[in-house]
Order: sequence, then structure tokens, then C-alpha cells
Amino acid sequence: MTSVWDDVVGQPDAVAVLRRAVTDPTSMTHAWLITGPPGSGRSVAARAFAAALVAGDGGRWTSETADNARARVVRGTHPDVHVVATDKTVITVSEVRDLVTIAQRTPGEAPWRVIVVEDADRIVERSANALLKAIEEPPPRTVWILCAPSEQDVITTIRSRCRHVTLRVPPADAVADLLVRRHGIDRDDALVAARAA
Repeated sequence: MTSVWDDVVGQPDAVAVLRRAVTDPTSMTHAWLITGPPGSGRSVAARAFAAALVAGDGGRWTSETADNARARVVRGTHPDVHVVATDKTVITVSEVRDLVTIAQRTPGEAPWRVIVVEDADRIVERSANALLKAIEEPPPRTVWILCAPSEQDVITTIRSRCRHVTLRVPPADAVADLLVRRHGIDRDDALVAARAA
């Protein structure tokens, strides 16, 4: 049986924290900061967390409905999950204001509206000021998931209001296992590729 967490390789401690937040309301918070070096799987972990949140049925949905919700998050088509990934140098004030507007909407079908910002380190101070109030006082069913290489890459006022989860570079064996499972690559070749990466 597959899980949304299967592709978050080599991160058992981080996965445990995020899983607990999905199932235990006392562990949940409205803003998260997922950090780790390139290749650690920040975006993968953020999307897995978003998928687990929107599929968290609390006994209301059938398993098939929850599976469908998770699959739509992974494909990027779930209406209650908004992902921002950019190649630009900065995330502008107008882009942040658009996110704040989206965050104010009530989730349409899931228990949560989730905003994932994969490059939160590209939010400069002026843009951060536009985001600060939304993170300080979010609507009750909104979750922000910010990703960055390190805590220090995120403006202090933003990071101080987030629960922090740190990822590490996954072991080569874990990456090789993923390559074998996902792409059917020979185990020895997968291990060589994982070590080289």
C-alpha cells in the first residue's frame, strides 16, 4: 500500500512530526517552515503534507475520496491547495497579496486550504510585510507551508511565526530505493546515481 509520505525519502523524523500534525489537533499549527539543503526534498515534503491535510477525512470521507484528494494534490489540480514555485529572483508584493487573498477563501471541499510557497527565501522584506498579518492571523482552516534552504534565508518576522521542520540530505541507499521503486532502475545503477547526485 502506498502513502503520500513514500517519496519523502530519508526523513523519518520530519515525516513523524508532519504526520502527527495531521492526526493530532494539538500538534497542528497554521504556519510551517520546512528547511533543508538542495536535494533534501523540501517541496516533496510540503506537497505530501498538503496532500495528507486535504485528505484528512476525520471519518467524513470514504478512503476512495481521500485517495482521490491526495492524487489531485500530487498532480497540482486540487482546488484547496495552491502551490507557488518560481524561477524568479524574488516573489513580489503583488504575488504575495494574491496569495493572501487566496488564503482568505474557505476551503471548497477539504478540511484545509493549504498555501505552499516552495521558495520562501525569495520573499523580500517588503513582500514579507504583506504576508505577515496573514500568517499571524489566518482564517481558521488555512495552513501556510513555506520552504527554504535554511531558517536564516527567511525574514525573521515570518520564520518566528512558523513551526520549523528541518530536513537533511537523504542517505544514498534511500534515494536508490526510490529510483528502483519509481523507475525500475537496476539497484546497483540506482546506488551509483544516488551517490553521484
